[in-house]
Amino acid sequence: MAKPDFSKGPLSGYRVVDVSSVVAGPLAAMTLADQGADVIKIEPPGVGDLSRQAINERKGMAALYLNCNRGKRSIVLDMKQPEGISVARDLIRGADVFISNWRPGAAERLGLGEADLRSECPDLIHCQITGFGPTGPYSDHRVYDPVLQALSGYVALQENPEFPIRDLVRNVEVDKATAYTAAQSITAALLARERGARGQHLQISMLDVALSFFWPDGMLTRSLLGEGVRRTLMIADTYRVWMTQDGQIVYFTNTTEDVYNLFTALGHPEWQDEEQFSRGRVGTEESRAEIGQRVLDGFANLTTAEVVERLRAHGVPVAPVNEIDEVCQDPQIVHNGRVQERRHPVYGDFREVLPATDFSATPAPQASIPALRGEHSEEILGESGRSPDQVRALIEGKIVGTPDHRL
Repeated sequence: MAKPDFSKGPLSGYRVVDVSSVVAGPLAAMTLADQGADVIKIEPPGVGDLSRQAINERKGMAALYLNCNRGKRSIVLDMKQPEGISVARDLIRGADVFISNWRPGAAERLGLGEADLRSECPDLIHCQITGFGPTGPYSDHRVYDPVLQALSGYVALQENPEFPIRDLVRNVEVDKATAYTAAQSITAALLARERGARGQHLQISMLDVALSFFWPDGMLTRSLLGEGVRRTLMIADTYRVWMTQDGQIVYFTNTTEDVYNLFTALGHPEWQDEEQFSRGRVGTEESRAEIGQRVLDGFANLTTAEVVERLRAHGVPVAPVNEIDEVCQDPQIVHNGRVQERRHPVYGDFREVLPATDFSATPAPQASIPALRGEHSEEILGESGRSPDQVRALIEGKIVGTPDHRL
């Protein structure tokens, strides 16, 4: 580890080599970059990281790549060639962390497996992300986020009682959970190393992440085993979108007091005196159905703004359903200042969201703009000790690519 400069963030001084692609690995590495780590992203020849070719692309920069690769330096490297493997090995030797999400066996075929690296880099934190794990009946299968959602219970739970058709969570939930799991595990391993442990091999299965992320609330009915368990509502049973006169809202009542406040907000505080809504009965299937019908009727005569104002005035958690174009204009989101706009000289204006954590003692400066493919190839090679002639030979030999020497 290089000497830290905490004005650059809490992970200043650590170097990360990232060969991962798409979301899980890149987002993990970007999290470390946002916290001050020097992240070198190795991209293959051709299209580079596959996410560069995703939809919403302009001049070589796609939105998916943009959102998962801030703060990194990019080198294009042909690791199908022995010289390319040699360069990669040199970069990994000089790093604290190596992140990959190749399929099982790929790293070993390249000579960059755990056993290959550990003998040369005993202090390395090697984070290896796989879809299903390194072994097992599915380990060789290709996988993407929606497949993992299907296996781990997400799809089974995404069922609106009014329209009992199962559905997916419509974003890459498991990929992002894997990214943050990997980032936290890496920092834990770095902390252990600082306290006397050696380097470690971190194996992270996206299926395992999917299950652990889903479990705390998704498996409430499968956690207590045996007889005598009192059945209550699942959290999923209470999640619902409600129609208003001109839009949709979401509210959430977690206690009997919340329900009574809801009645008052609707102009009917007397409902709480009805026996079916007495304490101990609120939350039963029968009372919930009756409350639902009364709420539907009440909201139908009110605009979204009126519903939100009334419920907030009585302390009931509520929010309008913001359309995608409305999210960045929401008053609290604007106030928090996490969404910002920037400009790149090649691919133009873009919007990004800043990291969610504020560090009081080691705040990191604004991370660098996501790089063009191979933008830092020559700079990174120079840092590895190679002479200008050696760098030029690697470029001319099509082992390394730069923005002006696309492979």
